[in-house]
Amino acid sequence: MSAEHQRLAVNSTRKIPLEQWGPYLSERQWGTVREDYSPNSDAWNYFTHDQARFRAYRWGEDGIAGISDFFQNLCFAITVWNGKDSILKERLFGLGNYEGNHGEDVKELYYHLDNLPTHYYMEYLYKYPQQKFPYDDLLAANRQRSRTEPEFELLDTGVFNNNEYFDVNITYAKHSSKDISIRINIHNHHNKSAEITLLPTLWFYNRWSHDPSKKKPAISWRDKNSVKATHHRLGTYYLYYQTPNNILFTENETNFEKVNGKPNLSPFTKDAFHDAIIKGENLEALKQKKSGTKFAPVYKLRIQGGRSESIYLRLSSKPVENPFTPGFEEIFSLRKQEADEFYAKVQGNAPNAGLAKIQRRALAGLLWSKQYYHFDIEKWLTNGDGLTPPSPGRLTGRNNDWKHLKNQDIICMPDKWEYPWYAAWDLAFQCIPMAMVDPVFAKHQLTLIMREWYMKPDGQLPAYEWNFSDVNPPVQAWAALEVYRIEKKQTGKGDIPFLKRIFQKLIINFTWWINRKDSNGNNMFQGGFLGLDNIGVFNRSHLVHGDMELEQADGTSWMGMYALNMMDMALEIAMHDTSFEDTATKFFEHFVLIAEALNEQGMWNQEDKFFYDTLSIAGSEPLHLRIFSIVGLTSLFAVSTIEKRMLDKLGDFNKRITWFEEYRKKNNKYWPNEEKHDGKSILLSLVPKERVVFLLQRLLDETQFLAPWGIRALSKYHETHPFSVNIRGIEYKLQYEPGDSSSDMFGGNSNWRGPLWMPINYIIIQSIRHFGEFYGDELVVECPIGSGKKMNLVQVAEELTRRLITLFQPNQHGKRPAHGAYSWFYQRSENADLVLFYEYFHGETGAGLGASHQTGWTALVAELVNSLSTAVPK
Repeated sequence: MSAEHQRLAVNSTRKIPLEQWGPYLSERQWGTVREDYSPNSDAWNYFTHDQARFRAYRWGEDGIAGISDFFQNLCFAITVWNGKDSILKERLFGLGNYEGNHGEDVKELYYHLDNLPTHYYMEYLYKYPQQKFPYDDLLAANRQRSRTEPEFELLDTGVFNNNEYFDVNITYAKHSSKDISIRINIHNHHNKSAEITLLPTLWFYNRWSHDPSKKKPAISWRDKNSVKATHHRLGTYYLYYQTPNNILFTENETNFEKVNGKPNLSPFTKDAFHDAIIKGENLEALKQKKSGTKFAPVYKLRIQGGRSESIYLRLSSKPVENPFTPGFEEIFSLRKQEADEFYAKVQGNAPNAGLAKIQRRALAGLLWSKQYYHFDIEKWLTNGDGLTPPSPGRLTGRNNDWKHLKNQDIICMPDKWEYPWYAAWDLAFQCIPMAMVDPVFAKHQLTLIMREWYMKPDGQLPAYEWNFSDVNPPVQAWAALEVYRIEKKQTGKGDIPFLKRIFQKLIINFTWWINRKDSNGNNMFQGGFLGLDNIGVFNRSHLVHGDMELEQADGTSWMGMYALNMMDMALEIAMHDTSFEDTATKFFEHFVLIAEALNEQGMWNQEDKFFYDTLSIAGSEPLHLRIFSIVGLTSLFAVSTIEKRMLDKLGDFNKRITWFEEYRKKNNKYWPNEEKHDGKSILLSLVPKERVVFLLQRLLDETQFLAPWGIRALSKYHETHPFSVNIRGIEYKLQYEPGDSSSDMFGGNSNWRGPLWMPINYIIIQSIRHFGEFYGDELVVECPIGSGKKMNLVQVAEELTRRLITLFQPNQHGKRPAHGAYSWFYQRSENADLVLFYEYFHGETGAGLGASHQTGWTALVAELVNSLSTAVPK
C-alpha cells in the first residue's frame, strides 16, 4: 500500500473524509450569485473584477494557486507584479457575461500539473507576461467581435509571442496535515533579464464584518522571518518565509472610499498592497504595521534570461525551529515520489506513458477543483452586504423558494473560475473519475448533494446557484452505481451501506420527478432544457405560448434510465438484504411503463427512424420537432442486464417479473426484455434491438453524428438541412453549429448545436459497450457507416473511446486537437506536456471551447483511458 493510500485509509474513517488543508480556495468569487445584492439580480455587473481587489467578499475568498483550511478561515495564495501593470496580479482575470462575445471567459494561462487526493503534494503553473497585461485589449476586442467570430484570447494579444513571460510554478508538500512547505519557482523564458515582484499572501476570510459574534482574527509579526496567525476556531498557525525585501500588513476590509465615496476609518484596506507596491502610497505605514488580517512578505527579483529563482515558505500549526536548515527542500522530492507511487497503482491499466500522462493531468485538474462553498439562502435574501441594503424585490426574486439551502462544504466544482459553484449533474459526472483516486470522497459528494440542507423538502435537487430550480438530468443514481462498481473493482468489495443510504434519498427525488414532470400521468416526461441549453429550436424551459406542451424524448429517456438504475441498485442491495426485492420490482415495472410510453405513444418517427420531442398546441395535432440531436439518442442510455444468479436468489422478484411478462404479452402490451440464448442473463433496454440498430446507423455516420473526435450533439445533417418550425406565424430555426454558439440563448457561452460534449459521449460509450457485452458477435454493425468495416458493439465502444481520447493526444504534427489555433504555443518545448481539459469541443476540428479548465466532467477522459483495451498500440 502506497503512503497516499495509507493516508486515504485514515481519512476514510472520518465522518467527512477530508484533509483540513487543500486547494479549497476559489479562483473567482466576484460576479457570482452569492456576492450579488443588487435589486435586479445582475450578478456580473454588481461585483466586477475591478471591484474585487477593494471589496471584501461576503461568502468566500479567491486567489491564484491558493489553499485554505476546510472552513476557509485562513487562506494562502500568490500575488505577482511585472512592474508594468496598473494592478497586482492577485486573482485571475476574465470577462463577465456581458463583456465577452460568447459570454464569460477566463483570460489567463494556468495549468493544474499534479495533485494527490489528500493534497500532500500539489503543483500548479501560472504563466505571467513580462509586458503589460492586456486587460483593456481583451475587453475591447471581445466587445467588438460578433457571435459568429471566435473569442479573442490572451494568446491572440501577442504578449507571449517572443517568450517574454515568466513561468510561476507553485508546489505544496505537506509534512503533516497541518504543516505545509511551499515552493514558488519563477522561470524567465525570455533571453533578457526581467524584474518581477512576488507577494506570497496570507489572509483571513472576513466573517467579522457581517457577524458581530465572530471574533476578529489576527496575523501578527514574530520576527523578520515569521508571523503568527491566530483564529478563535482554527487555532494558531505560523507562516515562515525566507528573508524578503519588505513585509506588509493590512486588513481584509472594504475600501469604502473607492466603492461609494465614503471615508475609510483607516488606510489599511483590502487593496492597500496594490497602491503601496505600484504607487508607493502608504508603503511606510504598511511596513510599520505589525498585525492585520492580510499579510505578505515582498520579494523583488531580477531573474536572468533562461534562469529560475525559488522562494520557500512553510505554514504550520506548531512552531518550527529552523524551518530552512540545509536539506529542507527534500520534502518536495519525497512527496513527488509518493505521488508517482500512488499513480503507478491507480494507472495500472493505462496503455502507454502518453495516455498515462493525460490521465494524470485530468485527475490533477479534478483534485485542484475542490472548493469551499458557503451560501445561506435565507440570510442572503434577508440581509444586505454592508454596501447595499436588503431589497424587497429580492424576496420574490432569484432562488427565493430555496430558503432551506444552507451550504458550507468542500465540493467538487466544474471549473473554479468559470463555474465556481456546484451543479447537480456536473457533480455526478465528476464523481466517476474521482472514484478512481478517492472513492470514499466520491461517495461523500454524491450523498452530500442529497442531504437535507441541499435537497428541497419536496425532493428536488438544487441545479446550480444561478437558478437552483432549473432541472438537470437525473443522473445521480447512474453515477452512484458507477462509483460503487469502480470501488468494488478496486477493492473486491461493494459498499452496500452506501447504496442503501443513497437509495433512500433517490426514492424521494424520483418521486419528485414523477409528480412534477409527468403532467399528464402518461409516463412521458418534461424537464425543460435538461442541461442541454440551446439544443432546441426554442428554449424548452420557457415555451412560446401558454397553451403549448412539450413532451420530451430526452426527459422520458432519462426517466427510463433513472428507473432502471434504481432497479439495478435495489437488486444489488437485495442480494444482501431481500427486503429490497419489492422496490426492485416497483422500479422494474415503472421502467416497462416508461419504455412503452417512449416507443408507442408517438415519440418514435417511423419515417426517420428516430425519437423526437413532441409539441402539442391546443386545437392542433401533436407535432414532431424533427431535429436529429442528442435528445433522440438519450434513448440508448437505459440499458441493463439481470444475471440469472440474481433471479435464482430473488424468488419473489423473479416470480413477479415472470407474471408481469406473461400478462403483458398475453394482452399484446409492450415488453422490453430480451433473454440471452444461453439463459444466463436478461437484457433490459428502453429501445428494441431493431431500433438500436437504426439509431446506430445515424450515430456512426460521419456525415451525421460521428466526428473524428466523438459524437456531435447535433447531426451535421442540419448543416445543409436547417430545421424550422412555424408557430402561429413566427418562424423558429435551428442549424448545425460545430463551435461557439451564434445564439444568446442561455447567455451564449455554451452550445449544444454541434460540438462534442464529454459526459454525453461517455454515457453513449458505456451504453453501447453494455449492448455489446450482451449481444457479442450476434450484433455487428458497420463503423463508420460506408467504410465496409464491421464491428461488434464492444469494438464500436472502443473506437468511440479512442476518438475522444485523441482530442488530447499529439497528432503526427505534434499538435493536440484540443489546443486548436493555439497549438503553436503548446509545441514549444517548455509547454509540450501541458494539456487543457475544456468544457466541450468543436465538432469539426476538435478545438476546445467554453470553460478551458473544465476538468469536472471532462475528467471522465481519465476513466476512458482505463477502459481502453490492452490491444491499443504502445
